[in-house]
Amino acid sequence: MDYARQQRDPTKHAIGIVFVVVMHLVLIWALLNGLGRAVVEVIKKPLSATIVDEIKTPPPPPPPPKKIIEMPKQAPVQTYVPPPDIPVQTPQAPVITEVTPAPPPPEPYVIAPPAVVAPPAPPAPKPAIRKNPKRQSGDDLQYPRAAIRSGVEKGTVIARVMIDEKGNVTDVVIVSADPRGVFDRTVIDGVKGWKYSAEGEKYVAEIEVVFQLKE
Repeated sequence: MDYARQQRDPTKHAIGIVFVVVMHLVLIWALLNGLGRAVVEVIKKPLSATIVDEIKTPPPPPPPPKKIIEMPKQAPVQTYVPPPDIPVQTPQAPVITEVTPAPPPPEPYVIAPPAVVAPPAPPAPKPAIRKNPKRQSGDDLQYPRAAIRSGVEKGTVIARVMIDEKGNVTDVVIVSADPRGVFDRTVIDGVKGWKYSAEGEKYVAEIEVVFQLKE
């Protein structure tokens, strides 16, 4: 027989219902006969509660006092210090010694300082414009024929000559002329063929040319 059939069996359900009904009847009879009253009286009795104090442990005993051991005091030991020895001086006869004069100290050796050589004097500055320097080469200027035809017997020309590093004339500028315009071209063309001393640098010379007609 399986479990489902067991659950559907009505005889087993009837037995359980009868058991429950019997238990209820017994309980009702007990209440009617005073059993229930005795239970209620027991429940109504006052309950007494006892408070138990916490058991306190006694404090630990104090530690024993420390014993201080005192060392016996020793008397200071005095060390013996012997008195210092005092030498006994015996009288001595005076000794006469001849005092010789000390030689004079040697003269200190003095090293003479080296002679100071004065630096050479710087060369005198060259003038910006040199007056009538001497020419090294070049022909003398000829009296111009135009001046002869014009009846001009004399004249003066002042010119500035530009000279390069080798002494060659690079340019001629007329500063003044008397009479004006008569001897200018003769001076410019003639001086350009002159040569002066080479100084390794350019410089300017100022020359004065005097013209005089000879008889």
